[in-house]
Parts: sequence; structure tokens; C-alpha cells
Amino acid sequence: QVHVVESGGGLVQAGGSLRLSCTASGLSFSSYTMAWFRQAPGKEREFVGRIDWRGSSIYNTDSVKNRWTISRDSAKNTVYLQMDRLEPNDTAVYYCAARPRPLPSTNTVADYFYWGQGTQVTVLS
Repeated sequence: QVHVVESGGGLVQAGGSLRLSCTASGLSFSSYTMAWFRQAPGKEREFVGRIDWRGSSIYNTDSVKNRWTISRDSAKNTVYLQMDRLEPNDTAVYYCAARPRPLPSTNTVADYFYWGQGTQVTVLS
């Protein structure tokens, strides 16, 4: 049985940092693209960024790309989202999701097979 668990969310002042972690079990972690999504109140879930099995990462916007970093540690079956220079509009529930090779990596919610329960990030102005 596959389990995906996020952690690391919390309350932070604007300009601060958080590091989210996502640990997956019950799957061959090194064969999965791991992605981060977020959902703000009243909005649809949106893609934040992803990292494929080779360690290649992309982000949804230049704003995120210039402030955040996605990395993975296959020895720990864990993917990270280091978020620096947080802004109030980053407030959302952040979700981790997994999609297996050989399927191509995508940015689409419906394409991901396994999801965590989410972790809340609140950025105060």
C-alpha cells in the first residue's frame, strides 16, 4: 500500500522560509516523478513544481523558480520543497503527488496517481 505524507508546514512571517518534506512508501520512489501542488481557499489546486526521477526540476512560474527549490533524496524516499522569501499569497495547503515512469512528467492534477493529505502553509503580512 502506498503512503505519501507531507510535513513541515506552519505559520511564518512574510519574507521567511519553510521547508516542506514529503515521504513516500510502498512504491519504487526512484522511478517516480514527484510534484508539489497547492490549493488556496476558494481556488483550484495548482501546480507548483516537480522533480523527475533523474533529478530534473521545473516550476510553475518564474516567481516560484526564483524563490523556491525542489530536491529529492532517494535514500530517504523523500522530496523537499525549500520555500524562501515567502509571500502572503503563498498561503495554501501544499500537496505532494507521485506519478510513475515511464509516463511523461506533467503539471496536471489528474495525471498524478498518489497524493498526500496536505500541509498548511500560512504566511502573515
